[in-house]
Parts: sequence; structure tokens; C-alpha cells
Amino acid sequence: MSVKLSRRRRAAIAGTALLALALAACSGGSSNDSSGKPLPTISGNPAVTLSVFAPQSADWNLATNDFTKLIQQKFNITIKWQTTTFDGGPAKEKRQISLASGDYPDLYLLIPWVDQFTQVDLLKLSQQGVVVPLNQLIDQYAPNIKKALDSTPEWKAMATAPDGKIYGMPQWVDCFHCSYQDKLWMNSAWLKKLGLQQPKTTEDMRKVLEAFKTQDPNGNGKADEIPLSASVGNSLIPYFMNAFIYDPQGTSSGNNDSTLVLKDGKVDLQANKDGWREGLRYINSLYKEGLIDKGAFTQNGDALSQQGNRAGSVVLGSATVLHPGQFVNTGSADGRDKQYDAVPPLTGPSGANYTGYNFPSVPGATFVLTSKATQEQQIQAIKMLDYIFTDPGQINGQFGMEGKGWTQPGAGDVALDKALKPSFKQIPQKPGSKPLNSGWGALAQYNNTAHFRNSEAIGTDIYSQAGYERKLFEATKLYAGHEDKAQIYPFWKVWPDPAQAAELATLQTNIQNYVQQNALQFITGSKNLDTDWDAYVKGLDSLGLKRYLEIQQAAYDKVPNK
Repeated sequence: MSVKLSRRRRAAIAGTALLALALAACSGGSSNDSSGKPLPTISGNPAVTLSVFAPQSADWNLATNDFTKLIQQKFNITIKWQTTTFDGGPAKEKRQISLASGDYPDLYLLIPWVDQFTQVDLLKLSQQGVVVPLNQLIDQYAPNIKKALDSTPEWKAMATAPDGKIYGMPQWVDCFHCSYQDKLWMNSAWLKKLGLQQPKTTEDMRKVLEAFKTQDPNGNGKADEIPLSASVGNSLIPYFMNAFIYDPQGTSSGNNDSTLVLKDGKVDLQANKDGWREGLRYINSLYKEGLIDKGAFTQNGDALSQQGNRAGSVVLGSATVLHPGQFVNTGSADGRDKQYDAVPPLTGPSGANYTGYNFPSVPGATFVLTSKATQEQQIQAIKMLDYIFTDPGQINGQFGMEGKGWTQPGAGDVALDKALKPSFKQIPQKPGSKPLNSGWGALAQYNNTAHFRNSEAIGTDIYSQAGYERKLFEATKLYAGHEDKAQIYPFWKVWPDPAQAAELATLQTNIQNYVQQNALQFITGSKNLDTDWDAYVKGLDSLGLKRYLEIQQAAYDKVPNK
């Protein structure tokens, strides 16, 4: 049932939230985790009913889903679903309303890119007695979860609050190609036609883009080529900035939009440094020469895709996106999708040759048990998650049942990482066929280690649809190792102080927006990098940059085993 409330009603709910949350600790079940006493030993799987809040795709029916049926049968659980959509805004609002009203479920099962609990959420809700610590549940009933956390220190650090408690389980998605987002994909067919090599330096890049603009590489006799484009969600700044100064931002990630770095253990900002100005100066020079599409900084992803897929002659020379499918359809009738290859990080005039690194997992939690759950329900729920941590659990959970969503590898199948033995192979669904409703997809994407992901059987032709994932895997090798590990700010294991959360969020939003807006103004020429730079730097100071760095530093200093 959808939830639609007036603005006044939402305000009333928000106003009663603290009272409802305070009372919530007195209702339902509770865990002895905070007392240090062991949980009761329960053999077998006694029948329980579990209310679960989860996002549901328009193509799914979680109540009749094959994996739901498997879980219910395997663990003697009856699941009562409370569903929301895959639209992040409404999904988050519905979750917050359920908490504020006090009528929340036994379990929240979420997807990071839709909505999840933040670290601050978890700390606040733990203080109010709403969420259940998972430590003892994991120790006594979840050997696979315990093994995964113990063998992956970064994951354990991300999951563990400063008080040592695990208030919810975050997903671990060790996506290699997602970790290096500052990629540029260039039309190799155009390079070949013009007798050019892939650019290696910033000046090489300028010459290639000039040739794309002036030498009619698509051969239609028209000056309709777009040398370089991007979109709001796929910024071109990080790729080029890393040839001047280390820029940790991802092309399409919100991980570190405020350009935070570490310098000898001190948190700092890159966007007010001379190297940043020189990077903007270079991008501005490309823009002034008409080598960057004027819509690159304002258009959405659909507009970029329209450029890449424009009917007739190919017009797009290059684009900065995580993967080329974001601007050109795979399996294009004219084969244009096969023309684009990744260009490694450029070397700038001072020798800088960086790429950003984006931690592929999101801190916070997607599996959160509440005080409404009895101990028996908590135990059954953690057993369910523990099964998802096994290879069979996450294969069935993500892709559906064997024979429907996946199959065993056959002779000649090759794992994504050729050094591994292939362990499963997805069954491609025919275009236009009815959705399977067999797996939970990203709801079951927990123990998604590099070994698991890279053992999937993938086609060996990187220019075919079946080999697309291999294309991304191989392309990412061109970027891996160019990140500056010493400067990476480990936001994933930094837990902000809840008392400062609102102040920090305001400062970060204001600074982030200011940096992005001014970068655009400097690049397009509405501000001058010589005459307006000092005022820009002072503007950052007036926005509270010093205080922002102080809060981030204090939070970072509390991180154990840095």
C-alpha cells in the first residue's frame, strides 16, 4: 500500500518521531547483545513470521518470488513483506515514516543505491533502542558472516561502530570496474582512420580532439562531430584533473565529491590548491577551442545517450563515463558500440598521472533488525542472511534458481578472471520476455567478493554482448595502480559524531556545491582563473572550510588501526 501524506501530516509525524522511537525500545522483542549474556541456543528452525520492509522492482513480486519460497522453506520463515519502490526519494521517505510512526517491521532489507541506513542513522537508532546489535547473533548463529568479516578487515571496519557493535550489515560489493570510475572511452575507429594513436599526455589529447573536430572522421562531409562529451552524472573533470593533481572523486560517484584527501594523516581539500586551478585552466582551454560539447556539464544521461546513439553517422568521439553502455547501446545494429575503447590516465605537464579510486561498497547498513523482532525471529533472520553469504545462497539469491537465471559452466567457459575456475554462468533472457521473478537481485548482494564476482563465466569476445563484463574488467586494468593510496580518505570506516551530523551535512553540501558551481564557471569562462581565483578561495573559507576539516579530522582520528 502506498503512503501519501500531506506536508502538515509529515511534519506531525516527524515531530513525534523522538517520542515514538523512545517508546519503541519497550515493545516487541529484544536482544541480550548489550548485556553481554549469550543468546539462547535454539536447535533447528522453529516456525516464525517475519515482517520485512524492502524495495520491490516493478518486475518482481517478492511474495511469490522463487528465492522467497526457498528461504521460507529452508528456514521455516513466513515473510510478510512491506514493500516500497526502487525510487530512492519515496523509498527513503516511506522508511522514515515507518520509523517515526513506531509501526516499523522486524527487519529492514534494503539496496544501497535505492536507500539504506547511514552510519549516523544507526548510531542514533541504537541510542534509542530501535536497532538490534548483531554481534552475538553473528557469533552464535552465522559462521559464514563471521568468516567473511574476519577475512575482510575493510568490511569489518565499515560494519563496526566506534563502540564495537555491529548495528546493521552493509553489503560488500567488490566490483573492480566500479572502483575506478575516472575512465574515458574514445572512438578507436576514428583514431585509425586519421592515423592517430591513443593520447598519452594532455597535449596529445588536445591534438586528437582537434583532429576529431576538424578532419571529418565519420566521413559524412559534415562538421557534425562531437570530440568530447559527458553529463551531469558523469563528470569529465576528474579524468582530466588527475593529470594535474590527485582528484579522488569518481566520475559518477558521490563517495567523495568534496575532494577530501589525506596528507600525512591530516584531512585536506584539493579544490583550493594550485594544481586544481591548473587542471581547470586546461579544461577551460579545451572548452574555449570547442573541443568539449557545450552540453557536457548540464545535460543528463539520456541526452548523452542520444548523442552516442544518434541515427546515421557516428558523431561522438569520446566520453567520460564508467562504462560505454552509458552512452552507446550494446549490440548496436551498425556495430558502433565496438568502436570505443578505454584511454589510460593522461600524464600532465608536471608529470602527474593519477586516477581516482572509489571504494565500491557503501558504509551504513542494508540488513537492520529492530527491537520489534523476538529473539527467535532475530535468530531465524540472521540464519537467512548467513545462507545468503554462501556461494549457493547469493547465486540463487541474486540470479534466481538454477536453470532459470543461471546454469553450471560448460566445457570451454572461461571465468572473468582467467586464473579462476568458473563457478556459475548467467542465462541471458530473451528481449521482451516476461521477467523471471526468480531471485532477489541486489537485495541478496552481500558477500560479493572479488573472487565470487570474477569466477563468473563470461564470454571471451570483449566486443560482444556476452563479453561486455570482460571488456570492463580488462579496461580497468589500465587504471588500477594509478590511484594515490597515501591520499585516499577512508570515508567508509569513518563514523561521524551524530551530535555533529547536521552541521557536517550542511557544511559538506555547501562546500561541494560551491566547488562544483565554480569549477563550471571557470571552465566555461564566466569566471577568470587569474582574476577571480583568490576570491573563490576566500569564498571556501567563508563557507566554513576550516570547521568542516576539523569535524572530518576528529572523526578520522577515532578510526582504529588506520
